[in-house]
Amino acid sequence: MADVLAEILHELIVATRILANEKVLDAFGHVSVRHPHDPQRYFIPRHRAPELAEVADLVELTLDSEPVRPTDYRLYSEKVIHGEIYKARPDVHAVVHHHAHAVLPYAISGQEIVPVFHLGAVMGKVQFWDQRDEFGDTNMLVVKPEEGASLARALGSHWTVLMRRHGATVAGTSLRELTFRTVFTCDNARLQSQAMAHGHVDALSPGEAKLTAAHQSRPPSTNRAWDYWVRQIEKAGLMPAPTAAQRTSGARAKAGAKTGAKRAPPKSARKTSVKSKRRR
Repeated sequence: MADVLAEILHELIVATRILANEKVLDAFGHVSVRHPHDPQRYFIPRHRAPELAEVADLVELTLDSEPVRPTDYRLYSEKVIHGEIYKARPDVHAVVHHHAHAVLPYAISGQEIVPVFHLGAVMGKVQFWDQRDEFGDTNMLVVKPEEGASLARALGSHWTVLMRRHGATVAGTSLRELTFRTVFTCDNARLQSQAMAHGHVDALSPGEAKLTAAHQSRPPSTNRAWDYWVRQIEKAGLMPAPTAAQRTSGARAKAGAKTGAKRAPPKSARKTSVKSKRRR
């Protein structure tokens, strides 16, 4: 169980680094994951720029977004976004809040984002939430539990909600699915804006969107994209240090490879040995 938790926490930092590298997160925004063994808790990094987050920065919170253990870390003021969505949606195991420039024009204008290419269908039916409707003038941050609960209601049974004049929040059943949905929603928004500049948007039909979303949300697609993004952060020097279990596994794999090499001599050596026996 400890290894599973360590892997999940490492993957949370990897997802955060990926979304930073893909220009979804910048100095702001945050990713969280539900505790794999306790659905009434979740993990989120402390208050810092996402690209700098480390496993040591992670804080365990209750669904009321209160620390499980006392901490001196400063926490994100908008952590209630995560806690209230986890409360409302038992099927959600990962959440991201971001302000990607690709989606902001839609959050500002109220123009609907629609799937315009097959990978974009994973965003589902995008919802809108306007904080002003229920809470009047605010500082635009979602800091009160009732504000987070209102956002969760707007998300409903869907996966993506635009926050008017602010940004977006995305939910997923896993970190990998969440990352996949978030990146391709931003790509879709960017492509839709470009198509609008050309004067026409030819969106997927409801049937096409449903079928392709189901296909692209499967592990073969999400894992393939994940492997690609992992390679990109490795090249960028952003890959976090491996867990102890990963280091042990890697060491065993190397040791196994060396042992295997000793046990299986080169073909040329085996041929020589056979020829020598024949001569005798």
